[in-house]
Amino acid sequence: MGVSIVLLCAGRSTRLGDNHRHKLLSEFDGVSLVRRSAIVARASQASAVFAVTGHRGPEIEAALEGVDVTVVFNPYFGSGIASSIIAGWQAAYAGGADGCLIMLADMPFISGLDLDRLIAAFKDAGGRAIVQAAGQGRPGNPVILPRSLHQAILDLQGDRGARGVIGNSKLARIQVDIGQGAHIDVDTAEAIVAAGGMLKA
Repeated sequence: MGVSIVLLCAGRSTRLGDNHRHKLLSEFDGVSLVRRSAIVARASQASAVFAVTGHRGPEIEAALEGVDVTVVFNPYFGSGIASSIIAGWQAAYAGGADGCLIMLADMPFISGLDLDRLIAAFKDAGGRAIVQAAGQGRPGNPVILPRSLHQAILDLQGDRGARGVIGNSKLARIQVDIGQGAHIDVDTAEAIVAAGGMLKA
């Protein structure tokens, strides 16, 4: 049973308040955040990793050079996160994935072991459940969605993620507690610095 990762890297970093800076190009221990996230994804037991790019796509793609990921460019990234989820999902679905792990590229405390625990829970459930990371009992990210939710994913619109799909699904839901990493993303300059990162252009 195969799980593919969709790494969402297409956003415009609007919360930084500066069009000349991109949060995914900020550096943690000398490595850009997007590359760090791709390396973590690739180090997991996932069968494939699809990195969905959009805003400043060539720079993001350059940051991913040498990492074994498949880049999927989303020309509609400006319409919101739904279009990027769909683009990655379609690539993973076409590749025969039984489940798709949706991973935000701006979560610096997610580890390969965290991803493996989610994947193991999904496989233990026979690929028939939604598996969601949690921290201190609160659901967070990443999340694994089964192949059976194909049409619901294709129906996503705008700047909403998969929360509605999860809430409306009648599938079993399994939470895997991975600690604070499930809730920490870095949307602002202050958050990047607080997480130990360094802003870059």
